[in-house]
Amino acid sequence: MSLRCDQTPQWPQLQAAYSTQGRQLDLRRAFADDAQRFGHFSQQAPHVLADLSKNLWSRETEALLLDMAQASGLAKHRDAMFAGQPINSTEGRAVLHTLLRRPAGLALPGDDSSIPGHLSDVHATLDAMLAYADTVRADSTITDIVNIGIGGSDLGPHMAVLALEQFRAQGKRLHFVSNVDGHELHTVLQSLRPQNTLFLIASKTFTTAETMTNARSALAWFAAQGGQDVGRHFAALTTNVDAARALGITTTFGFWDWVGGRYSLWSAIGLPIAIAIGSAGFRDLLAGAHAMDEHFRTAPLAQNLPVRLGLLDVWYRNFHGFSSRCIAPYHAALGRLPAYLQQLEMESNGKRVALDGTALSYATSPVLWGEPGTNGQHAFFQMLHQGTDVIPLEIVAVREPTHPLPGHHDKLLANALAQAQALMVGKAGEDAHRHFPGNRPSTFLLLESLTPASLGALIALQEHRVFVSGSLWGINSFDQWGVELGKVLAKDLEARLASGDVTGLDGSTAGLLGHLRRSA
Repeated sequence: MSLRCDQTPQWPQLQAAYSTQGRQLDLRRAFADDAQRFGHFSQQAPHVLADLSKNLWSRETEALLLDMAQASGLAKHRDAMFAGQPINSTEGRAVLHTLLRRPAGLALPGDDSSIPGHLSDVHATLDAMLAYADTVRADSTITDIVNIGIGGSDLGPHMAVLALEQFRAQGKRLHFVSNVDGHELHTVLQSLRPQNTLFLIASKTFTTAETMTNARSALAWFAAQGGQDVGRHFAALTTNVDAARALGITTTFGFWDWVGGRYSLWSAIGLPIAIAIGSAGFRDLLAGAHAMDEHFRTAPLAQNLPVRLGLLDVWYRNFHGFSSRCIAPYHAALGRLPAYLQQLEMESNGKRVALDGTALSYATSPVLWGEPGTNGQHAFFQMLHQGTDVIPLEIVAVREPTHPLPGHHDKLLANALAQAQALMVGKAGEDAHRHFPGNRPSTFLLLESLTPASLGALIALQEHRVFVSGSLWGINSFDQWGVELGKVLAKDLEARLASGDVTGLDGSTAGLLGHLRRSA
């Protein structure tokens, strides 16, 4: 049976270590005292070099954290996920997004008896989806592809398409519509012609309110603009084939209940990625993720990068008390990475109860936020360097550029290195306003180049890191009941906006509803 982190014998030892050493750790002295600190706390994993040495931990602290992970049963929990056991206990489901990038026919030790059938279905769907993607790429009459989805049906594909812009097919423009605010869809539609547009409606159930509102508006626009053949210009990424067919959509690609939305870009939800970069590129994306899966599955905990990152997250959240983490990708194409990671971590681990439903006595997910460097340096980095809160920074950089402009990339990389260095070393100023306290932590993740394979590895690394911290906290990282209540109330309030009925509402909601009706 797995133990929560606070139930392990290492938890009080970590509390003592923080009180006696961790609270006072100074990175400048740590490097001076340990010439091998970088060597110990840096690591090469598939496609990713990580430097964890500028973080507020020691070898002794990491050893205690690793012992805690071992005592908690983390490795068994990880193996149960890969084997297809129903670790999503509140929904009674397996968690098999890793199966979406497993090569056909590959059996792993401990596989559940259902795995071969699931894997066969995965590859049948993948082959069909990629064949369709290549057909769209070859069709010169289709110039615009509009993905209509929300949450995991938008954030992952949107982030990946932007990140892999250098690999995008010429003559294809990809658009992403997620907000139920009609301004977004209206703006996109103004630049389109129906005969040259393909709409992808991404909703597992085909009932998601925002997505279906936008889908119906897109269908209405298509008809009003003289569009012909809905079946050719609309495709659905859904398991509800009947609902799609009722709207005239005959091309559908499904996925499974063991694929959570925020883990779904590897599935049919990744169709816009496949259209953008082609079937070979999409298979490279899957291969990069699979390489990281195998690293996470097989590497000893002490040399396992997702494990080390997850342990650091627990150390920061529960002992240092850091409540947020800043993500700064030093590559313009990774501009949507912070938004993607927000959902991945905060929807997964933003939980206040343990698996048995009891309230937790410690904090879980931090707030994730950020913007690309160097833009962030001229916005919020002031607070990182001199603010009252210590906020760990995570820099993602790429060694090789893909643009031809001379001088730019060295400046970019120099800025990334300088920010991490400045946060650590600080500066004694002439007066208090010019003083930088330093000793502020950062993690540096470096890709050799930004390719489908390296992006796949980076995303899988972050997925597994979230699994590690969630497992140690004893929560279910794979449900998201917290998004349901607002949806239910919105349906009720939409009807009330039309009728004006405020019976039973609290005073604030009733007052705002009345004001909105008067303003309409």
